[in-house]
Amino acid sequence: MTQHSRDMSRRRLLFGGAAVGAGVLLAGCTSNETKPTEAQTKAAAAPGGNNEPGKRVVIGFSAPAADHGWIAAITNNAKAQAGTYSDVEFKSVEAGADAAAQRAALSTLISQKPDVIVLLPHDGKELNAFGLEAMKAGVPVVNLDRAFPDARAYRLQIKGDNYGMGVAAATYMIEQFKAKGVSNPVIAEIAGMDELELTQERSKGFLDTLTASGFKVANRRAARFTADSGQQEAAQLLQALPKIDALWNHDDDQGIGVLAAVNQSGRKEFFMVGGAGSKKAMEDIQADNTVLKATVTYSPSMASSAISLARLIGQGRGMSDLVELQVPKEIILASETITKENAGDYLKLGF
Repeated sequence: MTQHSRDMSRRRLLFGGAAVGAGVLLAGCTSNETKPTEAQTKAAAAPGGNNEPGKRVVIGFSAPAADHGWIAAITNNAKAQAGTYSDVEFKSVEAGADAAAQRAALSTLISQKPDVIVLLPHDGKELNAFGLEAMKAGVPVVNLDRAFPDARAYRLQIKGDNYGMGVAAATYMIEQFKAKGVSNPVIAEIAGMDELELTQERSKGFLDTLTASGFKVANRRAARFTADSGQQEAAQLLQALPKIDALWNHDDDQGIGVLAAVNQSGRKEFFMVGGAGSKKAMEDIQADNTVLKATVTYSPSMASSAISLARLIGQGRGMSDLVELQVPKEIILASETITKENAGDYLKLGF
């Protein structure tokens, strides 16, 4: 473990990942149902503790629009979780096409005086000023996933462990190399959007872990978290590397395109690790009929947890299993490795 990750572990509370052609490619995307899952319903109905009804709380919510995939699951999970509580009113505002449009919509939301705002920003750095504005106005902000750089801009920050995703992907690869007796592997990487800090953190965790074992990345390309961009970047990567031992693709949504490019190439000499934990990826891993052999989680279940914690913040309550009287300042959800052996356990969390 690096000094960076040790420091992060000391400062933050970590929970497990379950804390509370275009036409062809998009066929792999998941449904948009917003009804509560069995786990959400059971959690809200459990007697005692934080689930007892309290003060009515109005929760404002904003996240980038999407009709499929991880981002859609974030909004769907948030709506479904809010629906499990009789004391929560959920107000969602459109995020628009970019950070400026989202900022304008959120300013309107502040004027409506919600008790708490849950926000997945287009870009954490660009929306940091809004977080500061809301907090100054007395509206606590739950910063979801894409982090604000200023701790004064949020009451709670909850996100996945991006650095840990890279560590988990590299650790799985290293174990496979040892088991297969591969001493000088050719390793490739298809990242997400390079301008986002979360992508940079994922790549750093991946490279740090590989370097510690004497390995390196032979070719790295950046896609855009979409199936089309994944297919395009994968096709170019496969042309650049005549032989590959392992490939890490950061995102299972764009992984649909990556697998399409792999299938078109007919290449089968390597194994692939995905990222995020989509239902489609887990099903492919279970079926064991593609190069995809594992994925590392970055679960949109964090949106469900964000709503539950926003409710507690609005009610002035802490988490019933903790001694402290208030909700923690920062929570990072651990990145877990899903393989053929345990995929069945994680399917209920797939998006």
